[in-house]
Order: sequence, then structure tokens, then C-alpha cells
Amino acid sequence: MKLFSNTFTTLENGLNYASLNQKVISQNIANVDTPNYKAKKVEFKSMLNQSLQQLEATRTNSRHFTFHSTNQNPAIKTKSDFQYNHNGNGVDLDQEMSEMATNQIYFNAISDRINGKFNSLQSVIRGGK
Repeated sequence: MKLFSNTFTTLENGLNYASLNQKVISQNIANVDTPNYKAKKVEFKSMLNQSLQQLEATRTNSRHFTFHSTNQNPAIKTKSDFQYNHNGNGVDLDQEMSEMATNQIYFNAISDRINGKFNSLQSVIRGGK
């Protein structure tokens, strides 16, 4: 018997994504003046596929979507398309700061949702008091 629903697992994966994304963005910002450094980014699609792995569904009609279980780990890709400095550096500081702010909002939303789930469990354990 599972103690928690798949919601906790999905929210945990969301926090893992936000944490990894924060690390990658921080590395990019730290290397803004490093010659020939190319910015990196975390592929969200691989994290989403990992979360969808937890989804259990039965097809009752041939027109329904199929669910595939794939083993994909978070992927960190190098953005090699751009060069923002004369020294070959590919970090756009304004973009990285914007992505960091977006990631912080995402992290706060996910952590608030987990907090709400635990508060609901705590209320059930206390008998609604």
C-alpha cells in the first residue's frame, strides 16, 4: 500500500527540477566573464516525461492517448548558438537573471502546494481540528 499519492512524487520531481535549474543558472551567472564558456540549460521535457512515468492509466478506447513509460534523466544541454562577448562567452546575464526569477516563482509555487498537501494530511490526522 502506498502511503502517499502520486501527487507528492510529481511535486517532488518539480522541486528537483527547480533545484537543478537553479544550479545550472547559477553556474551560468558565475561564468559570465569566463572566456569561451557556453551557457547551459536544463531540458524541462525530460523532467516532465519522468513525472508522467508515475501516471497510471488504462486505455478503454482506441482513440485515447497512450501512456509510455520511459526512463529519461534530467538533461543539461549546452546553448552553443550564441556568443554575447568578444571572448567567446555565451552567457546573456539579463536572460539568466530573468530565468532565475522565473525559477524562483516556480519553486515557491511548488513548495506552497506541497505545504498545502501536508497541511491537509495533518488536518486529517487530527480529525479535522
